[in-house]
Amino acid sequence: MQHPMRNAESLDPENPERREFALRSVLAMLASVTITISACGDDDSPTSPSPSGGNGRTGAVTANHGHTATITSAQLTAGNALVLNIRGSATHPHTVELSAAEVGQVTAGTRVSKVSSTDDSPDAGRHSHVVAFN
Repeated sequence: MQHPMRNAESLDPENPERREFALRSVLAMLASVTITISACGDDDSPTSPSPSGGNGRTGAVTANHGHTATITSAQLTAGNALVLNIRGSATHPHTVELSAAEVGQVTAGTRVSKVSSTDDSPDAGRHSHVVAFN
């Protein structure tokens, strides 16, 4: 007998209910955890968001394996909507979309969390990440 929660629809990463549950779970974990800066090369630890400065803002990437999410100072100043490529040193791409209002929130120091695109990876399978700025 198959477990009622283990049908193909509930395991589908594109299922909106699963994505919403995953997002809420990760955001709940982020709300109660202090993210620390990890050493370079630590592939499985989330990165830490950076403060405002001459180089812009770098977001914390959950379940990170080489991704980097950075909004440059010029992008923050322009205040336009952005599609960030967060590939970094990972073997596969992801993108994170930020509206102009969200870029303004990041500039103002307000916490903004976004789910990346869901992409295939030869080493990590089909997945997404949550990126948090501030």
